Amino acid sequence: MNEKIQKILSGLGHGSRRKIENMIYSGSILINGKKAFIGQRLDKTNSHKITINEKTMTIKKKEFNTKILIYNKPEGEICTRNDPKKRPTVFDKLPSINLQRWISIGRLDLNTSGLLLFTNNGDLANELMHPRNQIEREYYIRVFGKINKNTMNILKNGVRIKDGYASFKEIQSIQPKKLLKNKWFKGVICEGRNREIRLMWNKMKCQVSRLIRIRYGNIILPKTLKLGNFLQLSSISIKTLHQLIYKK
Repeated sequence: MNEKIQKILSGLGHGSRRKIENMIYSGSILINGKKAFIGQRLDKTNSHKITINEKTMTIKKKEFNTKILIYNKPEGEICTRNDPKKRPTVFDKLPSINLQRWISIGRLDLNTSGLLLFTNNGDLANELMHPRNQIEREYYIRVFGKINKNTMNILKNGVRIKDGYASFKEIQSIQPKKLLKNKWFKGVICEGRNREIRLMWNKMKCQVSRLIRIRYGNIILPKTLKLGNFLQLSSISIKTLHQLIYKK
């Protein structure tokens, strides 16, 4: 089976197809010792030596298996691989993966905890993050401020933040005592822009003091999974996640 080199490398977690195309244009990718070219295809039934930025690996057919991890992110970890400030990152505790690398499906900011998914399949990660697919992200949200029915209606209908309008697909109170200054809500969004939930509440003159993601698509954070721990999804769970974007 022949596939384009950018699709193969994206699937192995080396970036988006566009990023890989740019690396091909710049001459950063060699296939079996020769510079790769746009449109080049590889026979996946054979082994190939691929060099990316002077680092060489050998890929084989058996290595093209999609893997997904669930990670329960603690507050204080950042979602980048390397940090100049030497802060802990979400990649520090993940298991090594032969000739590939883990890609985070979406991000959580420094002060947000909860469900974070990782995969070795770049195409799948891109599809699960792309706004056109409207994949739901569900959160527990603790908010400080004055909140009424009008506040809730505005959050559902949409508020203008720094990069356009944002809204909750669903938002509801999950706290019976209404007199407390800090109130808990459960909310669902479908884009996951940077600090989107915090910015929406800030527009309502309210402050988010805790934010915990509990669901991404049809994957729910297991209650038994402790902070800082991970588990690998079964093939059945991976298949149901695929069905969110590759319907029928």
